[in-house]
Amino acid sequence: MKLSRRHFIKGAAGAAAPLIVAPSVLGRGGATAPNSRVQMASIGVGSQGGHNMNALRQDERVQMIAVCDVDRRHRDGALRACGLDAKAGYNDFREVAAREDIDAVMVGTPDHWHALITAAAVKSGKDVYCEKPLAASIGEGRYVSDLVKKGKRVLQCGTWRRSGVHTRMACEWVRNGYIGELKKVEVGVPGRFAIRGGFSGQEAPGEVPEGFDYKMWAGTTPEAPYTAARCHFNFRWVDDYAPGYITDWGAHFIDVAHWGMDADATGPVEVSATEVTRREKGIYDAPESFKIRYVYPGGVEMTMFSTTDAATYGTKFIGTEGSVFVENSKLVTDPPELRRTKLKEGDTKLFESRNHHRNFIDAVLTRGRTAAPAEAAHRAASACQLGAISAKLGRALNYDPKRERFVGDREADALVTRELHGGWKLA
Repeated sequence: MKLSRRHFIKGAAGAAAPLIVAPSVLGRGGATAPNSRVQMASIGVGSQGGHNMNALRQDERVQMIAVCDVDRRHRDGALRACGLDAKAGYNDFREVAAREDIDAVMVGTPDHWHALITAAAVKSGKDVYCEKPLAASIGEGRYVSDLVKKGKRVLQCGTWRRSGVHTRMACEWVRNGYIGELKKVEVGVPGRFAIRGGFSGQEAPGEVPEGFDYKMWAGTTPEAPYTAARCHFNFRWVDDYAPGYITDWGAHFIDVAHWGMDADATGPVEVSATEVTRREKGIYDAPESFKIRYVYPGGVEMTMFSTTDAATYGTKFIGTEGSVFVENSKLVTDPPELRRTKLKEGDTKLFESRNHHRNFIDAVLTRGRTAAPAEAAHRAASACQLGAISAKLGRALNYDPKRERFVGDREADALVTRELHGGWKLA
């Protein structure tokens, strides 16, 4: 019996013992067997989703066989890029999830669709590369993380800084005490919306363009009149879809903070959002500037603040004997000689990935781990969402990271899972 690629991927996930096959079957050892390529679909192919699709299809072990987008322009452009005909293009992600010949999907939609599409893919036995944040609410993130674990699926979140060498070095120095006892973490994110297209957010409603399924795009969110100002990239600034930079950049930088703090399976016990400002007019009503203070079990304090000083965008760990700031390739240490530190035998070494997209395919083929797995992604996103809830309610909150519920606060608990509109359900 010939071992097909799809039977290997699905079977290995549930196997009780390791399954060993020749490297050529897995597309390693310099050979890529015809039946070993991971057959993928990309769902949401505008902007970052299109970047992810292109990065994944450059992997010689991947065959992109379907694309899905509610905007025909995006869909047609992706079909051309992948050399596919119109039959491989979809408007509804459920049709993609139903295809048995697809091994994995990339989810690059706006945030309010991440959990539902990921859940549909996982339930149909597919692995998922999902853009950050993992979900649009704490409850959705918990559901997805549990579903991935139960289904033995592979998930990589798009928090790609975990595949950066400087991020890993910084977090290893922190984990191993090279800055002394960790006391504080500072996370800087932009303090002014980077609106694309010259919109103000005060545009009048207009006609939905031909080829754009606006109802499907809005999906789970409250009904609102169409304006181009709210769609595609600029959804980030509309509170019904996302809380601005709190989750947009915050999901990246808090993810780095959690990695260095060893907090991938927990969360803060206190959160307080202050200095919150919003635009007085128009649809861009997410918090634009803010200062959010978190306290974690053990007493480490983290502050996420908005700023117009781009030099402070990133994550800074502050200990009793020094500090380290990291953002992508930027790495600043105090004292400066910390940069020359090499780990010793017995030091904690963190998971190493040099390419986020290739690491996902590695894990799909070997059933190994990813750099940014579901639980870590959920915890990073949920910390952001806790800050957004505090900003919405305008007060400090106490939180139980084990139960993932607020302490004696029904009003806050009501916001743990957002209300889904349009008849959509998560489970």
